[in-house]
Amino acid sequence: MIRIAPSILSADFARLGEEVQAVERAGADLLHVDVMDGHFVPNLTIGPPVVAALKRVTSLELDVHLMIEEPWRLLPAFAKAGAASMTVHVEACPDVADTLRKIRKTGARAALSLNPETPIESVKPYLALIDMLLVMSVHPGFGGQEFEAEAIPKLETLVRWRRELGLRFAIEIDGGIKSFNAAEVAAAGAEILVAGSAIFGSKDYAATIAALRSAGDRGEQ
Repeated sequence: MIRIAPSILSADFARLGEEVQAVERAGADLLHVDVMDGHFVPNLTIGPPVVAALKRVTSLELDVHLMIEEPWRLLPAFAKAGAASMTVHVEACPDVADTLRKIRKTGARAALSLNPETPIESVKPYLALIDMLLVMSVHPGFGGQEFEAEAIPKLETLVRWRRELGLRFAIEIDGGIKSFNAAEVAAAGAEILVAGSAIFGSKDYAATIAALRSAGDRGEQ
């Protein structure tokens, strides 16, 4: 079954706690938290104190996406703050395997991501070490971008590799996900759909989440 992860990057930060509780009531499955350092990506967002604050107001799992340089330095802090999973970028880690092992040691699930221009082959050596692979279908760092169709063959390749290698990692997609393309990405293999502006820019969070899930479930069949 398709899971929906609202991205708080598109939420109203003046009302962040209320926004998070609203998407939880609306049927979200988990909460996607974008962490940016102003170096790996141009924007600057939040740190462990905000993650800890979110943990206090929601029972949703916090899916923390670390778009930062040297992510291994902050893994213990984000784990302590309440991250259920932590995603690092293959481009940001000189020793990817070591960083993934360090995530596991904190007790969080380990996930790996790659930018749109990065070949999918770059993540293949680490698939046995992860719980989830996040495919970026936009360039990371900014909300509200249009979906890039080049993500589709990456999803299909991951599904094939997962089957051939006998692995069980989940496949997540982030960037430009709307109800009109949810079926396509689900059919290609995405199981967790991250959506920011599609949800937080809508008037009815519950209806939007339901539409995304319904479209995704149709594509998955």
